[in-house]
Amino acid sequence: MNQTITGGCLCGACRYETDAEPINVRACHCRACQKATGGPFYARVLVPTTDVTISGPVRWFASSQDVRRGFCPQCGPTLFSERLSIGAIGLTMGTLDEPARFQPAEHICILAKQPWIVLQDDLPQHPEGV
Repeated sequence: MNQTITGGCLCGACRYETDAEPINVRACHCRACQKATGGPFYARVLVPTTDVTISGPVRWFASSQDVRRGFCPQCGPTLFSERLSIGAIGLTMGTLDEPARFQPAEHICILAKQPWIVLQDDLPQHPEGV
């Protein structure tokens, strides 16, 4: 039986939970993810969208034709990246209640990786998305 994954924003207005088994756990280094999160990469746990319960005043921004990003309109953090074509949603690891439960299994879009980040974790590295 899967352990429930829960998380939320800084102010607590937006919450989410799922009992789904993660599809994958990745760190994305693309510029869109850098800009959306305000960080040098986006670490996320990907699960089926239909298996996530979201509560609170989440706002959505279409960052591309296939991806929309959810955030708290009160305190601002990116909570989600939903890929519409595959029916999956990324839960931002920094917003998980227990982020230490997960570790990325690979790095994607490393062509856009910031040069001062040195990847020494021996995980697979993909030049672009997979």
